Parts: sequence; structure tokens; C-alpha cells
Amino acid sequence: MRKLINILFFILCCNFTRGQFNTDSLYTDVSLIKDAGTVANKCLVFIDTNNVANPDNILSQPWIKYSSLKQKHFIPAGWVNKTVYFKFTLENTNEIRDTIYFFPGNSFRSITCYKILPSDILQLIKDESKGDGFQPIALAAKEKTSFVIELNFTKRNFNTLYLVMIEKNQLESYQKIFYTLNYSEIIIGYVLCGLLLMMIFFNGANFSLGRKKEFLYNCLYAICMFLLIFFNTYAERRSGVFAGFFMGYFAFALLIIGTVFYIAFTRKFLDTKTNYPLLNKIFIYEEKGLAVLLIGFSIVYFFTNNFWLQTIIENTTKVLILILGIFYIAIGIKQKNKLFNYLVIGNAILIFFSIISFLLILFTVRRAGIFTSALLYYEVGIVCELIFFLLGLNYKNRKVLIEKIKEQEALKLEAEKQIFESKIAVLNAQQAERNRISTDMHDDLGAGVTAIRLFSELAKTRLGKDTVPEIEKISSSANELLDNMNAIIWTMNSSNDLFGNLVAYIRSYAIEYFENTGIKCNITIATDLPEFVVTGDVRRNVFLVVKEALNNILKHAKATEASLVLRREGSGISFFIHDNGTGIDFENLRRFGNGLKNMKQRMIIAGIDFSIENKNGTLITLHASKRN
Repeated sequence: MRKLINILFFILCCNFTRGQFNTDSLYTDVSLIKDAGTVANKCLVFIDTNNVANPDNILSQPWIKYSSLKQKHFIPAGWVNKTVYFKFTLENTNEIRDTIYFFPGNSFRSITCYKILPSDILQLIKDESKGDGFQPIALAAKEKTSFVIELNFTKRNFNTLYLVMIEKNQLESYQKIFYTLNYSEIIIGYVLCGLLLMMIFFNGANFSLGRKKEFLYNCLYAICMFLLIFFNTYAERRSGVFAGFFMGYFAFALLIIGTVFYIAFTRKFLDTKTNYPLLNKIFIYEEKGLAVLLIGFSIVYFFTNNFWLQTIIENTTKVLILILGIFYIAIGIKQKNKLFNYLVIGNAILIFFSIISFLLILFTVRRAGIFTSALLYYEVGIVCELIFFLLGLNYKNRKVLIEKIKEQEALKLEAEKQIFESKIAVLNAQQAERNRISTDMHDDLGAGVTAIRLFSELAKTRLGKDTVPEIEKISSSANELLDNMNAIIWTMNSSNDLFGNLVAYIRSYAIEYFENTGIKCNITIATDLPEFVVTGDVRRNVFLVVKEALNNILKHAKATEASLVLRREGSGISFFIHDNGTGIDFENLRRFGNGLKNMKQRMIIAGIDFSIENKNGTLITLHASKRN
């Protein structure tokens, strides 16, 4: 294997004959070929510049020694669109039939092999080189025959001539070594393909989810670059129909199509139609210009044999892309837009590496490692550009997300504002209705009840000592009804919704209630109580519970003192109603049963904790842990 590698390296570098050949002879003994060797210094060449040669007259053409030509590593550009013929003689000194493989180099559109019969007639040998460029040549035992090889080169600048004969048993090893000679470049190429494949899936998934065209265009661009790098990595050192087509035409077509998709992506991604109208027009003209150049390139490639014009179109297109790319960078720097800058930086890196790649191609620099590979620079530039696209996309998504969140928050605040305003409107309407009802009750019902009480008192006065019990009941009921109505009016009036008003009302009611009853009423109210709104329902329930508690003290407790204490406890407020009476017999609650149940139920509705206990009398505790 090491010997084969050394032979291959020697052939690729020098194109000279190996030592086992007799350099003085005009033929090559295939039985002496070990592994592989070149016949470059043992063959004649004819370049059909005027397109006059054919199998009938080729032997009469002016042949020259190929070794007399001072060839570089790559064939001259003038040979590309010409048919080149090589003639050499092979001899098989073995006693058995032998087959050897001829490999002219890479890359060729076609390889046609002729065997020169004794009558100087050319016999066409079956073409078996279309797949990989290796043409088998069979020789009978002791046969010595001359051959003519007709070569049509791939229409590109980097065609090479090796003119190698390979031993049949070593063909597979030779191909393996030859195809992986630049192994580091192959590894880098496939790694870059992997990165591009991830970009394809990423953009495809984003387009599938959001249906945004910029992701579709970038996905198509990544597909073009993936195909370009993948097939170039695979076919760079191969011959055959596919390799010739890819290197001659398809690689350039992928480059142009990918560039058009990238321009379309940039237009959508930056919204150039709205944000940068001038740049948008330039991009549109560039897309159309590239389409025209690709059509022209295709016509020249498929329908003419003018390699010079093909090269002019190709180089002009690349120079145009570079110039427009530089112009794009200049505009991006001038705009000072952060999102724009991400694409500008990626494009600048791609252009930098593209210039290096273009110069290597323009000056036909011979490859001497990965740093002299023209396409490798371009591949690295593409990946760097896509990396900065991802950074730009991340920035744009973050910006869009922030704007979307702000918009959602604004909509949420607006909705909450509308809900709040509607609630306020409802509350205002309710309070207005409550105020109206309370006013009507005060004006109408209050006046009526007051009249009933006055008339009953007047009747009692006129009757003197002969008071009728029913009139006494009417007067008492009127007084009680008037008190209840005043309490209802108080709870309905929205101007009393503050906690301080509730405290003041209970204080005033308690003092007035125990006045002239023989029960001393002590009221203690803390000075650090907070002020907050208490709804009418809560005020009403609290007041009725306090009223019931005071009524029980007066009627049932046999107390001489009653104390009302209101203070803060923890995060809540506690209200204690305490008397020094007989307390409550919890085993016999018939007289208090309904009253206590109602008190508990009202506090449950109000959301206030309620408890009652015997503690030197009766202690009722109301505790509100939150504002109601």
C-alpha cells in the first residue's frame, strides 16, 4: 500500500515515467507494470485545433511527443474545447491474457479508446469509463498493439492529465487512494455539509410553523450550498459523466441559483421594500441579471463549444456578485442597523473568502494542501455567513418577541382597563341606584313611619290613663321600624362605604342603644386602624351582628357593663364585644339558637371569622383577615 501511495504521489506531482519502464523504448510492457505507472513520456499527442480529425484520418495527423510539451499541473485553457488525441503502444510479454486500466486524469466529458489494427484501421473499444473514468484495455498473450485515446475535457479550468496505467489487481486500491488523497479537505467538506443540513432542517421547520417566506428562501439557499459542497467533495477527484457535468455546469448553476435565493431571503428578512427601497431595487435588478447570465451560460455550455465565452460569463458573474456584495456591505455599514449588521458581517466574511477562492482560480494556483483549495475557502465563507444569519435571526426573534410581549401587555392592560371601567360604571350605577332608593325611603317611608309614630303618641296623650295596648304596640313597632329603616338607608348609601364610617356608626349606635338602660358601655377604638372601602352588604351584615349582640346583652345577659374593643391583630382587624353577664349556656341554646345561627351565617357571607365563648360573661369575637 505504501508503495502504491508513493507511485501515485510521484505521478500526480511529476507526470514522469516510473523506473521499471525502459525509457529508451517506444512501447510499454504491461507485464512489467507493478501497481501503477504513467506513459506520459512514451506517447504522442495531437491537438485537433481545427476540428478536422476523425477515426479515418487521425493517424495521418501531425503527432508530436507529449514529453516535449512543457505542461503545468492543469491543461491549458485552449485545450478544453478541443479534442485531444494520445497514441501509445502496449505490449504483453506474458504467456496469458492480461488487462490493464488506463486513467487519463480528471475530469473528462468522454474517453474514447481505439485499437490500431495491422492495416492501420482503428477499432473502437467498448467504452467502460463513463462511470469513473477508468478504461480497461485487454491484451492477448505476446500481443503488441498501439492505441489511440480520444479525450474531450470537462468545460472547466482545472482539468489534469496523468495518463496512468494501473495494474488490474490494484485498481480498487488506486481509486481509494486517489479519491481520498486530500482527506482533510474531504472531512472538512462533509462536516460543513452536516452543518448545512442542520440549517436546512432548522429553516424548513421554521417555515412549516410560521409560513414566513424568508425561512423558505434561506432553506432553498442552504439546499443549493449543501448540494454544491457535497457533490464537489464527492466528485472533485472523479471522472465520468456525472463528475464532468457537475464540475462543468451544475456547480456554477447551484452557485447562481443559491445567490438568487439568498437575495430573496435578504429582501424578506430586512423588509427592504419598506425599509430600504433603493437596496430593494438593486436586489431585484441583481436577481434578474443573474437569471440572464445563467441562461446565457447554459446556452453557451450546452449548445456551443466556446469555452472562452463560457469562462468570461462565469468570471463576470462572480465579479458582479463580489461588487454587488461589497456595495451591499457599504450600505449596511451606512445604515447602522443592528439586524442589518449581522447579515453584513456574514456577507463580508463570505466575500473575503470568495475573493481568495476567485484569485486561486484566476491564477490557476496548483493545490498543495487545504490552504490552496479554492472551493474550501468558499465553503468556509458560506458556513460563516449562515452562522451570522443565525445570530441575526436570534436577535430578530428576540426583538419580535419583546415587541409582541409589549403589544400583548398593552392589549391586556387595555382589556383590563375596559373591564375596570365597565365595573366602575356598574358600581357607579349600583351606588346611584342605592342612593336613590335610600333617598326615596328616607323621604317617603321615613316620613310615613314618623307620622305613624307621632299619631300613635298623640293618641296616647289624648287617651291619658286609658291607654289602649294596641296603640302602644303601634308606637313601639313604628319606633323599631324607623330604626331598622334608618339602618338600611345607612347601609345603602355609598357615601358610608369607608371603614371609618362603619366604626363611627357602630360607636354611635352602641352609645345610644345603652343610654338610660343601666348598662355602662365602654368603647375602645385603636388609632392605627387602616382606612379602606367596605361594601354595603358587608357593612349591613356586620352591623346586624353587632346589633344582635347588643340586643342579647340588654335582654338576656343580665349585665351591668358592656365593652366594645376594635384593634389590629397581625395582618387583620379584631372586634370584641364583651359583657359581664351570666354568659351562655351552650347546652341550652333555645333562646339564643336562631340569633346565633343568623350571626354565624352573616359572618360567613361577609368572609369574617366569628366566635363566641364564656369569659367572665359572654365574649364575641369578629376577626377579618382581609379587607372586605
